Amino acid sequence: MKLLDRVVESTTEYIETMPKTLRKKYGQFFTSKETAVFMAGLFNISEDSTEISVLDPGAGSGILSIALLERLDTLSVKKVNLVCYENDDKIIPILKDNLEYAKNNVSFQLTYEVRNENYILDNEIDYNNMLGAKPDPYKYDVIIGNPPYKKIPKDAVEAHSMPDICYGAPNLYFLFTEMALFNLKDNSEMVFIIPRSWTSGAYFNAFRQKLFSESVIEHIHLFVSRDKVFENESVLQETMIVKLRKTNHKPAYITITSTNSNKDFSEITSFQAPYDIVVCGKDKYVYLVTNSEEVETLRQLNQWNDTLPSLGLKMKTGLTVDFRNREALRNTAEETAVPLFYSQHIQSGKVIFPIGKEHEYLVTEQSGLLQKNANYLFVKRFTAKEEHRRLQCGVYLSRKYPGYKQISTQNNINFIDGLKGLSECVVYGLYVLFNSTMYDSYYRILNGSTQVNSTEVNSMPVPPMSTIESMGKELIAKRDMSEESCDMILRSYL
Repeated sequence: MKLLDRVVESTTEYIETMPKTLRKKYGQFFTSKETAVFMAGLFNISEDSTEISVLDPGAGSGILSIALLERLDTLSVKKVNLVCYENDDKIIPILKDNLEYAKNNVSFQLTYEVRNENYILDNEIDYNNMLGAKPDPYKYDVIIGNPPYKKIPKDAVEAHSMPDICYGAPNLYFLFTEMALFNLKDNSEMVFIIPRSWTSGAYFNAFRQKLFSESVIEHIHLFVSRDKVFENESVLQETMIVKLRKTNHKPAYITITSTNSNKDFSEITSFQAPYDIVVCGKDKYVYLVTNSEEVETLRQLNQWNDTLPSLGLKMKTGLTVDFRNREALRNTAEETAVPLFYSQHIQSGKVIFPIGKEHEYLVTEQSGLLQKNANYLFVKRFTAKEEHRRLQCGVYLSRKYPGYKQISTQNNINFIDGLKGLSECVVYGLYVLFNSTMYDSYYRILNGSTQVNSTEVNSMPVPPMSTIESMGKELIAKRDMSEESCDMILRSYL
């Protein structure tokens, strides 16, 4: 039996006997055979390499390590030293059995060590150069990993171990990624399969800053479908494979590949994306472009240097979480009630109210749930994966609701604030931007999830205020709120 087939068989047996709730406790999801082979194939291993040190910091049943050993067995390698970290006592016997089988069935000399330790805590002293740190910590030639995907409290010991990259309640996967980079030799490579959530947003900013001060991305692989990235698992997290090189020498291009079927890597598309288009800006966002049209979208919009905040505007999240304020909700208007706007009120570019929806009024004295009845651009926070557009917005004009000094917005919509005192043309101009194909494409490149994140929208480039106002005047004159109409107006300013 081939090494990898044996690991897959033992892993499948383990998954069938171990409840997912128990494995979730460790953030444990097992890599499929096809994904493991693909990841092992990404390493650029010199034909002259005779001895290689390998680290697998979250080994599980050993599928990634074994896939790499199988690949090394086709090369001229004479000796491999493998270290696997795994602190789930239930999977360790399977891991050891698989590694012992590999040791007896590869052509090179394999020495392996299974460390039943917390990977982060075991390297904490060296990482922080604390008292007792080794003057020259051991570094590895090759690191491959599928780290645990699990949020931990901000006061967890792992978070305290890596304070330079932690913000709020961190996720173990990016702690593992940064620690692995610390364990990697200079100019060497690591390949990890991780969620794509780290590529944008303030939450991961410290991690991105450190990552790109020490390494460069050479290859990104995207999964078009979320199904079957992990064998026999139900993982809805947007996942990517990333290959990093520990160097400060930026390549001209990053290879970005993608597959429609995660089960089969035979149909793969590949694109060479300019490095400075993919990794750019002071926040080091990672823009996951897959073709030249998306690169051109970024190039065209990035010519503008303003953002909403630089113009005195800001996208915010709706104020009222309705299920937490049930006692304040009303189905019909009352003397002290204010309108509560939901995503359903956004229709064909306009905000329609009332629509006879349940709980579309609010009675409250909580100032945190109320906002001025001013002009806004409302934007849906959530859309379905298969929907044509991610950015879906509607113009809200305060003059249409003269009976209210205040209103409220439900938590499932965002709104652009700061428009009080500005011409209505500005609201319509913002609508031109956010209802255009280019801005929708830009946001999809920036964020793979179906949630519209206000932090990321506030980072997107926008034209000067005078240009936004001019766009709005044109839209009002056209009396056509369609995407095509917005595209035509936007293109004329690029």
